[in-house]
Amino acid sequence: MTETASSLRLGVGESARRPDAVLKVTGEFAYASDLWLEGMVWGATLRSPHPSAWIRSIDVGPALAVPGVRAVMTHEDVPGEKFYGLECKDQPVLAVDQVRYQGEPVALVAADHPETARRAADAIVVDYEVREAVTDPRLATELVRHQPVRTGEVFEAASEAQVVVSGEYEVGMQDQAFLGPESGLAVPAEDGGVDLYIATQWLHVDRDQLAPCLGLPPEKVRLTLAGVGGAFGAREDLSMQVHACMLALRLNRPVKIVYGREESFFGHVHRHPARMRYEHGATRDGRLVYVKAAILLDGGAYCSSSPAVVGNAASLGVGPYEVPNVLVEATGVYTNNPPCGAMRGFGAVQACYAYESQMDRLAEACGLSPVEIRRRNAVSQGSALITGQVIDSPAPLADMLRELESFPLPPPAGDDLRGLPGGVSQTTHGESVRRGVGYGVGIKNICFSEGFDDYSTARVRAELVNGEPHVTVHTAAAEVGQGLVTIQAQIARTELGVEHVTVATADTSVGSAGSSSASRQSYVTGGAVKAACEAVRERFGGLPVREALEKFGPVEETREFRHRPTFPLDPLTGQGDSHTQLALCVHRAVVDVDVELGLVKVVELAAVQDVGRILNPQALEGQIHGGSAQGLGLALMEEIQVRDGRVLNPSFTDYLIPTILDMPPMTMKILENPDPAAPYGLRGAGEPPTLSSTPAIAAAVRAATGLRLTRVPIRPEDIALAHIGG
Repeated sequence: MTETASSLRLGVGESARRPDAVLKVTGEFAYASDLWLEGMVWGATLRSPHPSAWIRSIDVGPALAVPGVRAVMTHEDVPGEKFYGLECKDQPVLAVDQVRYQGEPVALVAADHPETARRAADAIVVDYEVREAVTDPRLATELVRHQPVRTGEVFEAASEAQVVVSGEYEVGMQDQAFLGPESGLAVPAEDGGVDLYIATQWLHVDRDQLAPCLGLPPEKVRLTLAGVGGAFGAREDLSMQVHACMLALRLNRPVKIVYGREESFFGHVHRHPARMRYEHGATRDGRLVYVKAAILLDGGAYCSSSPAVVGNAASLGVGPYEVPNVLVEATGVYTNNPPCGAMRGFGAVQACYAYESQMDRLAEACGLSPVEIRRRNAVSQGSALITGQVIDSPAPLADMLRELESFPLPPPAGDDLRGLPGGVSQTTHGESVRRGVGYGVGIKNICFSEGFDDYSTARVRAELVNGEPHVTVHTAAAEVGQGLVTIQAQIARTELGVEHVTVATADTSVGSAGSSSASRQSYVTGGAVKAACEAVRERFGGLPVREALEKFGPVEETREFRHRPTFPLDPLTGQGDSHTQLALCVHRAVVDVDVELGLVKVVELAAVQDVGRILNPQALEGQIHGGSAQGLGLALMEEIQVRDGRVLNPSFTDYLIPTILDMPPMTMKILENPDPAAPYGLRGAGEPPTLSSTPAIAAAVRAATGLRLTRVPIRPEDIALAHIGG
């Protein structure tokens, strides 16, 4: 994506308009699925119908006999290494001798027409020996990672606690549900390499996984970012990238692959479902004495980023509360369920739902309000996390809670059916509707953790174009809808005082920018752009921009930016400074619940979030709205239904996501308490709202119904059947 900023003159702190905004609203924006090249053919994937089976044989003859088919490939045709992966190379390019989940890629077809390719893929005959699948994570024996966190003396403290509450909680499998399916175009190059135009979150790690599988050096695998229709973590892993490149190199012609909606559900990772058992002990006045927690995450068939997800769940497992005695056991396991990996919130979401549910139980047991119990135990600057890491920047959680509680509550529901649960499509007239209010608090790490070499690279060039100073910013950072292109231009305008800024399309011809995940790009790529601009400014020697460029000609500088170092968690104690930065968000939810029909209407969400420094107010508000919407989805409607390893609802007909009619008005207060270690003092903002919105909504539904409701998403039958039984 390219931004020419002649009409966008605003710098850091202003709501500069996004260059893609009008194009997306009018349908003119070019997504990866819109790519087209003369002479290209279409690729399709044959996927396993079984969650677990041996492969006895593959007969590709029937596919090759289909008119218009150009190539069929199996694992025997992989030109290089046959396995890849984000954190460990355990995922086959194409299944070799077995399949480990329903939807695993088995063979590829290229044909002149996409429908021909799909029909030919269906014609391939695979002889499977079906075996029993491991689908219950509690029975799984193969670990992805086990990470304890131990501090203090939990068992001694347990005998001293005056109030003890315990509970078991469950989080279902959520999908990122981006609207733009996996898609890309691979083009063979004259040097024997390949150029891939792709919707992804992480150009360089894609390249570094692709090159060995293609049998090519990295410099011959060149990636350019195509238009991305949402990501939320699911585009960190490879999907069709290696398949398109293999076919293109085999045929020496461009190959395009676009997943349909059903295939998209099978073609990417999901949020880890979780089973969690918690016990909180406190004094009678609500001060936490100890917490014990066991967190079990189902990683599915392959590793993906599960080790890091387990680490996050462990280190953030009790939330932003001061607790002297802690024992957390976080475990990720392999099963034959769909693979799970990165999704907005990344391990912290699951734990947040459990520990916040526990805080509500503790408040009830101590006779305190939900807000007061949280205030009494809130961390602040100088507090230590359960890993021993000291919070060394502002963390005004108690003040945030006071601010949230002060917001006026929305008025009661009126007689208009459109404002009641279920709207005009239901039979209620309000006679069974109850209102509830709930609170949620979340803490999320920003940037990569546990010693990962986390950095970004920016190249900034200043020159005169038609007599006017013009700046070009070039990074490999993926714009996935979060507004990063706009932020980069704002930083360049601020640092160099120029009006005309172009943000070049992201590709691998510039150094790595890491992934557009972990709420990190404003921090690291923003930091890199800022550093490169400062280097350009130094070259000016104090001269005005125009005068310097007239004297020196074009000036170009490239800089890497790294945040302060982090360290792995101790494998036995879980102690260590594992995180770069921590961000807080608090939510209040107001819901109306029809207790007879089990229907929930979220009437209002209110949020207070500390972002350190606002770079673009409008974009920031959009991030908080979006994160809250995904938290609402997890609380009430979004779940991939998996039975015996098989996905039952791979469509937007049956997998429900919030629409504009489900998302309520939001009241927000955004705080700016700068982090002195971060560029501009900013604090990553995209993920924290997803954490705290889910438990706040669940708490509000509990308040309305009087039910325990220990699982999300809360289904209508969880409420209605309990009402009938009561």
